[in-house]
Amino acid sequence: MTTTRRALVVRGGWDGHHPVEATEIFLPFLREQGFEVRIEESNSVYADEAVMDATDLIVQSVTMSEISREALQGLRRAVERGTGMAGWHGGIADSYRNSSDYLQLIGGQFATHPSKHPDACAGDESDNFLPYTVELTDLGRAHEIMSGLGDFALDTEQYWVLADDLNDVLATTTHPVQPYHPWHRPITSPAVWTREWGAGRVFVATPGHSPAVLRDANVRTIIERGMLWASRTVSE
Repeated sequence: MTTTRRALVVRGGWDGHHPVEATEIFLPFLREQGFEVRIEESNSVYADEAVMDATDLIVQSVTMSEISREALQGLRRAVERGTGMAGWHGGIADSYRNSSDYLQLIGGQFATHPSKHPDACAGDESDNFLPYTVELTDLGRAHEIMSGLGDFALDTEQYWVLADDLNDVLATTTHPVQPYHPWHRPITSPAVWTREWGAGRVFVATPGHSPAVLRDANVRTIIERGMLWASRTVSE
């Protein structure tokens, strides 16, 4: 089969989000869709202009970590020129906390994931696993990424996201008021969004803390469709 598109998978950063195992879930799908897949364990590849110009889709799973000025410039340049970018959870929405220019490109930054009642906390990651609903917006119900899907429930980290109005929000989640938290009214955060940046497209889904969440039928479908939506459709 002749491939018409190239995907660059960049993974690393905090191990708690299982960047290798998580990205491996989607590699067969990308190859089935005709992508030639290149895997990098460092974001330094973003500084390679020739590689980036030949890339149709970046799938990033790098939580926290750092990015050099040259790599960030290369990433932004590539997306502006038409390379798509997609990711989930902290691998895209909590990357490179020291870079406001990266935050502007992605359009949303993880702020927190609220916890259970203090009396129910065990002192491990499950303290932040809450039952919540991902609710499609009107825009989402009409969008190809969410076609045929409805609101769905998860029991995992519920991201509180700081975002801006350039995002096209396809789904949201609402953090309720709890007596053990300091906010005073429900807070609605984007859970799935798309963003157009120059000639490129960006796709973000906030569910995806663990491989188990990524294998949820709704989450996996949304991410797979989001990657295809973000990708440049024809190589330059």
